[in-house]
Amino acid sequence: MAVEGSGERRARQGARAGRDVTQVAGDLHLHPAPEPGPSVEWPVWVGDVPRRAAAFQPRTAVRKKADAARGRGADVVLSGPGGVGKSQLAASLARESRDAERGEGTGLDVLVWVRATSTDQVISAYAQAAGRLQLPGLSPDDDDSAARLLLRWLAATGRRWLVVLDDIDDPADVRDWWPDSGAGRGWVVATSRRDDAELSGAGRALIRLGLYSDGEARAYFHRRLADAGHGHLHDPGRAVELARALGYLPLALGHAAAYLINKRVVMADYLALLENTGNRLGDLLPPSADTEGYGRPVTVSLLLSLDAIEETDPSGLARPLLHLAALMDPLGHPADAWTTLEARDHLGTVRPPRRRRFRKYRPAVTEAEVRDVLERLRIYALIAQDTAGAPIRMHALTARAVRESMAPEALSTAARVAADAIMGLWPRHEHKEREAAALLRANAIHLEETTRPALWRPEVHSCVFRVSRSLTQAGLYDQAVENDETAVRVSTEIYGPEHLHTLLGLHNLAVSYNDAGRNQDALPIRERVLGHWERLFGVGHPDTLTARHNLAVSYRDAGRVEEALDLSERVLADRERLLGVDHADTLSARHNLAIALGDAGRVEEALDLSERVLADRERLLGADHPDTLHARHNLSVSYRDAGRMPEALALNEQVLTEYARILGADHPDTSRARAVLAKFRATAPIPEEPPGNPPRPHPPAADASG
Repeated sequence: MAVEGSGERRARQGARAGRDVTQVAGDLHLHPAPEPGPSVEWPVWVGDVPRRAAAFQPRTAVRKKADAARGRGADVVLSGPGGVGKSQLAASLARESRDAERGEGTGLDVLVWVRATSTDQVISAYAQAAGRLQLPGLSPDDDDSAARLLLRWLAATGRRWLVVLDDIDDPADVRDWWPDSGAGRGWVVATSRRDDAELSGAGRALIRLGLYSDGEARAYFHRRLADAGHGHLHDPGRAVELARALGYLPLALGHAAAYLINKRVVMADYLALLENTGNRLGDLLPPSADTEGYGRPVTVSLLLSLDAIEETDPSGLARPLLHLAALMDPLGHPADAWTTLEARDHLGTVRPPRRRRFRKYRPAVTEAEVRDVLERLRIYALIAQDTAGAPIRMHALTARAVRESMAPEALSTAARVAADAIMGLWPRHEHKEREAAALLRANAIHLEETTRPALWRPEVHSCVFRVSRSLTQAGLYDQAVENDETAVRVSTEIYGPEHLHTLLGLHNLAVSYNDAGRNQDALPIRERVLGHWERLFGVGHPDTLTARHNLAVSYRDAGRVEEALDLSERVLADRERLLGVDHADTLSARHNLAIALGDAGRVEEALDLSERVLADRERLLGADHPDTLHARHNLSVSYRDAGRMPEALALNEQVLTEYARILGADHPDTSRARAVLAKFRATAPIPEEPPGNPPRPHPPAADASG
C-alpha cells in the first residue's frame, strides 16, 4: 500500500476545504458535492423520532459525556443491554437539537433517524433523505446510489445535520454507510447492544449506558405514578426495594409502574408477586404494560441478542452457555467455571450434532471455543465482564428470563452441571484463597435457591453441604445457622426426618449452632445424631466417631466435664486404633482431649498433650494451617494454666498476628484470640523493678474489640 506524502496530504485537505472532495467509507473521491434542489423546504426531517417516555430521566452523567464528545468533534455510540434506555436518550439528544431555534451554530437543517438493524434499512432511510433534499442525479429505482449521494452531501455541506443510527445489530452493516462530518457541521449518534472495538474506532466515542441509580429509580416511580393520577400507589420506602428487585432496568421499571397503574396494586404487593419465583416474568411485566410503544415484551427484549449471536456462532454453544450462566449469582461467577472438564463434557452433549459421512457426531468442546462464545455473549451485552479473568455478571432479569425459557429437565441437568463446575473450582484450603471461596460459596447458595429441588434429587449434590463447612470456616456462623436450618427443612420435606440426608443436615446445623455460641441448641441435636449414626453405621464407623467427638465438645461447653473427658478419651483411643496416630481426625481428637484435661484441672497432662498436638500439626499440616493455629492458641492457654505466663503471652501474641494474617482481622477466631490476649495481659503479674528505678505503671488491658 502506497504511503501518502505530506504534500499530497495537504493537497487533498485543501481540496476538501474547497468542497470538491468527499469521503465515503474511508476512500476519498474527487467530484463536486451535490447541491440540494431550489425548492427544498427547510428543515428536513426524515424518520420517526420516538416519543419521550413518561417520567423520562435525563441521565445527566451520560449526557455530559455525549456533549463533551460532540464538543471535540466525535460521533457518539450509546452502548448497553436491551432496556436501559439507549434509544430514549438518543431521541432526547435529537429532539433537543431539532427543536433548538435555528441560527448561527444552533438548530438543525437536517435530521435523519434511521432504524439501523440492517443495511437495507439504512440505505432506504438515506435514499428517502436524498429525495427530500432533491439531490441531483437521483434515480427513483436506485436506492443505493441515492444513499451514496446523501453521504457525499453530508460530508461537504455547510448546513447543520444529525444522523441517528438506532439499534445497530452488526457494525459491519453500517461500516460503509457511516456519515463523515468532514465539514464539521454534522454529528452522528448511534445506539447498539454491542460493545465492539469497531464501534469506538474512527474517532467515535463509545459511551456505556447502564441501569438507573437509586435516585433515578425513586424519581421515576414518584413522577410516573403521580402523572398518572395514582400517587397513592407510590411507597417511598418500597420504591428502591422494588427497583432493586427489578435490577434497576429502566424498561422493567416502566412495565412495573404500568402494572401498578392498571391493576391498582401497591408496591408492597407487587414486590411480593415479583419475589415469588412461581410467577413468570411475562405475567408480571406483560405486553399490556408496554405503554411507551417499545414493541416487545421485556423477556423478549432481554434475550433478543441471542438470536443474532446464534446466527454467527458456528459452535452452537451460545444458548447452552447462557443457560449455565443464568443459574449463577448475577453479581458474578468465576470466569473459568465453564472451561472446567465438567462443564465442557456437558456442553459437548448439548451442542448441535455435526455430520461425518453418513453419521452424526458431537465433537469435544475446547476451552478456546468456550472463551470465544463467552466473548460473543459479552459483546452483545448478555453478560458483563470487566477483564478477561474477572467474574462474569448477568442482569438478574436476564437470568430469570433465561431460566423461565428452559424446560424443567434441562434446568435440572444444567443445575447439577453448574454445581459440578463449582465443586471443581473449590479450593482445598480456603484460608489460602478466601476471595475465591467466597465467590464460589455465594454462587453455590444462589444456585441451590434458584433451582431447588434440582440439587436435592435424585441425590443431594455435595455442593449443598459444602456451603455449610465453608461458612463456618469463614467465621460466618449466623449465616451458617440460617443455611443449615434451611437445608434441614428442605431435606425433611423431600426425604423425611429420619433420612440420612436430613441427619447429615442436622449434624451440620449442630456444628453451626455450637460455633455461634448456641450450645444449648447443639447438644440435643448431637445426642440425637449420635444415636442414629450408631444404629445405621455401627459404633466404630468414622462418622460415628465424629458424632461422638462433637458430642464431647458440647458436653465440655455445657460444663459436663467428666462426661466430656470420658467421651474424649474414648474417641481418641478409637481413632488411633482405626485411623492411625497421624490421621487428621486423630489429631483433632487429641486436641479435644487436651482441652478436656485442662478443664478437669489435670494441667500437666493437658500441657504435655497440647505440646504434642502442636508438634504433630506443624509436621503434618504446616505452620500456617488453621488447625495448627488453633493448637498454638490452645497451648498458650495451657501455659497460662501452668503458671508460665511469659510463655503464654508471647505465644498468644504470635497467634493473634497469625490469625489476622491468615484468617483476617475480622474473623471470629481472631477476635477471640484478641480477647484472650487482653485477658492474659490484664491478669499477668507486674515484674519487680531493680532497686532505684521508679515502679512502672500496670500495662493497660487491650481493647477486646480490637
